[in-house]
Amino acid sequence: MMLRNMAVAALVAFPMVALAETPNVTAGEWEFVSKTSVTGEMEIPDQTETERQCISQEELEGAEFGFIEEEEGCELLDQELNADGLSYSMVCRAEGGEATIDGEMRFMGERIEGSVDILTQSPMGELSMNTVIEGEYLGECE
Repeated sequence: MMLRNMAVAALVAFPMVALAETPNVTAGEWEFVSKTSVTGEMEIPDQTETERQCISQEELEGAEFGFIEEEEGCELLDQELNADGLSYSMVCRAEGGEATIDGEMRFMGERIEGSVDILTQSPMGELSMNTVIEGEYLGECE
């Protein structure tokens, strides 16, 4: 489904190259909860997903750490990042539709908060998707 692929493209990781400072994120086990609501011509129920992830100190200090992944058909238009957060804009084109994606993440040591807004134009009509992301540090990785 095009909408699902665009949401996945918007929420995963694009390497943060040339980050001068280590992100203000504590290394260890994290739990991320994302709540997505969709408005538009199609009725789609709200969705909540929970994911656990181990983030190592090496990942935080390396160029591979990030929160945006450029999928095929997507283009990163703008990205601003520092130790305390990340904001970005991208556009994705697939299956006769287009999505404009704007995201923001705030790094607060043992918490991460963010949101992603996606506006899609497709043969099924216009849809607006908002995802709120909350990450919480749980402790050391197992």
